[in-house]
Amino acid sequence: MQTVGMIQPETPEDVRSMYEDVGPTAQVVVRETASAMQFDREEYADRITSDVIETARDALFASLLTVHHGTRAEFEAWCDDHPTFDREVMGGENVDSVVWHSIDFAETVVAATYQNEPTAAAGTLRRQVFGRHYRHQL
Repeated sequence: MQTVGMIQPETPEDVRSMYEDVGPTAQVVVRETASAMQFDREEYADRITSDVIETARDALFASLLTVHHGTRAEFEAWCDDHPTFDREVMGGENVDSVVWHSIDFAETVVAATYQNEPTAAAGTLRRQVFGRHYRHQL
């Protein structure tokens, strides 16, 4: 099993705090991207709205969520160790690899199966977890 990512909120308050923490980084990323695109001050002011910054913050937060990559057996063993957790699994039942993220304070694990694209599976999982489980905490 491999674990990647840096954000694993333990409470709803952690979700809000960690989301706030990535805000300044999201602003820097957007500003530097706009600079690389050669936006002048006027174009920056016209095009870089609070919605753009919020979208960058959402994407950054989601992309940093901790996920575990493993075999189906490793995922099942994890679930056996957390018998009170509800499971949400996306994908096929007969697929060898699983990526998952646990939302400990909600006693929920969200997983996605994949065969050949671990990075894509992790990205999809992170966006789903953010949209379904963390967004309403903010």
